[in-house]
Amino acid sequence: MNQKPLIFPVEKLETATPSAFTLHFTEDDIGIITIDVPDEKVNTLKAEFVHQVSQILHQAQQHPKLKGLIFVSGKKDSFIAGADISMISRCTQASEAEELAKKGQTVMAQIAGLKVPVVAAIHGACLGGGLELALACNSRICSLDDKTQLGLPEVQLGLLPGSGGTQRLPRLIGAPKALDMMLTGRSIRAKQALRMGLVDDAVPQSILLQTAIERVNKGRISKRVLPCQARLAQGPLGKTLLFHFVRKQTRAKSKGHYPATEKIIDVVQTGLTQGSGSGYQAEARAFGELVMTPQSEALRGLFFASTALKKDLGAEASPREIHNVAVLGGGLMGGGIASVTATKAGVPVRIKDINQQGISHAFKTSWDLLQGKVKRGHLKRAEQQRQMMLISGTTDYSGFRQVDLVVEAVFEDLELKQKMIREVEENAAQQTIFASNTSSLPIHEIARGAARPEQVIGLHYFSPVDKMPLVEVIPHAHTSAETIATTVAFARKQGKTAIVVGDSAGFYVNRILAPYINEAARCLLEGESIEHIDNALVNFGFPVGPLQLLDEVGIDVGTKIIPILETAYGERFAPPPGLDAVLKDDRKGRKNGKGFYLYADKGQKAKKKQADSSIYKLLNLTPKNKQAESDIADRCVALMLNEAVRCLDDGTVRNARDADIGAVFGIGFPPFLGGPMRYIDSLGADRVVKKLQALQRQYGERFAPCDALLTRAAEGQKLYS
Repeated sequence: MNQKPLIFPVEKLETATPSAFTLHFTEDDIGIITIDVPDEKVNTLKAEFVHQVSQILHQAQQHPKLKGLIFVSGKKDSFIAGADISMISRCTQASEAEELAKKGQTVMAQIAGLKVPVVAAIHGACLGGGLELALACNSRICSLDDKTQLGLPEVQLGLLPGSGGTQRLPRLIGAPKALDMMLTGRSIRAKQALRMGLVDDAVPQSILLQTAIERVNKGRISKRVLPCQARLAQGPLGKTLLFHFVRKQTRAKSKGHYPATEKIIDVVQTGLTQGSGSGYQAEARAFGELVMTPQSEALRGLFFASTALKKDLGAEASPREIHNVAVLGGGLMGGGIASVTATKAGVPVRIKDINQQGISHAFKTSWDLLQGKVKRGHLKRAEQQRQMMLISGTTDYSGFRQVDLVVEAVFEDLELKQKMIREVEENAAQQTIFASNTSSLPIHEIARGAARPEQVIGLHYFSPVDKMPLVEVIPHAHTSAETIATTVAFARKQGKTAIVVGDSAGFYVNRILAPYINEAARCLLEGESIEHIDNALVNFGFPVGPLQLLDEVGIDVGTKIIPILETAYGERFAPPPGLDAVLKDDRKGRKNGKGFYLYADKGQKAKKKQADSSIYKLLNLTPKNKQAESDIADRCVALMLNEAVRCLDDGTVRNARDADIGAVFGIGFPPFLGGPMRYIDSLGADRVVKKLQALQRQYGERFAPCDALLTRAAEGQKLYS
């Protein structure tokens, strides 16, 4: 290898604000453009960068013997994480957002139009506008690091790539794969990017720049030849079939709730059938229109809420570092908690169970999850072994003196949990935090009798732990600020979104979920079919219907919470009479293969989800769908909205932001609506009150609008002030 990456600086650009782009040259005339946004942890693209990039490209072209250019990041673990979303949200009309897109297209066109080779040397996140910049380059090299991911996630914000991505990506990797990336918003890793032709090489980070320099020395690479299947899709018949199939498949998934998906298909089709000039125009126009949609506004609201929550530890205190964790109970929840502790947080975890069988079960949970990553190529076998070595097991309290945090995941029995606290306090260190993964029992009751109640807290995970992103952190009146902050920080380290909620029956998520599921059960007992009820809520925007969700959670678990809520809050939480027949028939849902739906026996291939018709005989009814889907959805959702406002009013959730995040991340409230609070604001409290009052007249007092809603309706107040 002859090329040495010796670098000589060039004078910095004179700008009113520090530039995010600096230019240096190697000794043999290759320009290195370093992207480093001042005072930011990661690089994001901003409107003012259009001028800065133009300046730096102009300056580079003045170099008399310029061989080529390389874009690199000055940040440790990211290339460019995307565009600055606040810049987009400041647009007040579609034309402003369209102009933003056109400026982005212009600067990418400047990069693409350079006569010399231009290489993107990618390490870390290369997302959204970052990938669009890389696509404008003549070649792309990425590091093999796990932090390196490439994607166009704009659809998750109700948008599409607006700086040329919808046109360049299909031409580079073929329309089928490009559409899949844009419509799902999924990120891909280095080796997959190399296989699909998104990057030209993937190398260790240590030689990333050197490899990029070698690529420049080879000159501009010729246009890549697409695989046969992708070329067929570019032909007249192929395009017709492809876009017909993709539209049909996308509409079935989106239910018409996400206009960005339709726009992405339209814009890609325009570019491939009418040429890239028309495609760029369509892209900018569609981007402007999408920024103004209520769906994008709601999704961007969730993005900002999640970002703000990452800086909120729930208490004015500095968190302690967690070096060692223990989990009590090797069941489904305990095994899942141990797994995310080792694999996500990278913290050693010790599982205690009453017998070796429970420990083995927990080990298997982690092994199976890691094995799945190995099979998908997301994890090396050596790394699987290393992560498994972080997990140990015991049937006694050996090793607990070194533990900073104990997560209890035993049965929902108050006396048992109180006993666990006493035993941990006897066998662990003075500073050890005790966190109870309870879904229903008040934390202050669990902490009663504790020698150190200030170190007792609730940490409510959702099942399955490895997939569900939310946890509820529940302090009681005497939990210390340090315990709260430490627990929130640790949950984030596990990859979870943590909201701090009040120590009341059902906490927040289960409290708003219970009336929703109760109402679905009432519809069933009135004669509506299982599929009709679930379809009503799926078409409203939930990922699964309420009866399927009950099967997934466990019918026995779900119904155990209802009496606690009824005792605490009264008649509105009373379950519909007759539903107890389901439990008496030992129907627990998926976990015992017997619930509202049919489940394949072990070893058999799962069939399409089908309701278990025998449940109708059990409930002594003949299903006849009399109610419209919209009426069923109105009934179930109205109760959830009403209860969510009660939770905000009585302090169970701290603010509207936490309420929305809890509902979206905890139970799949439709993201395109932004959460129950943002949805109420979009409808208007007065309209929600009128709907509840109409349902109250038809179905009873459980629909009576709460005082907080009545007040806001009367005064025209919003939940987001």
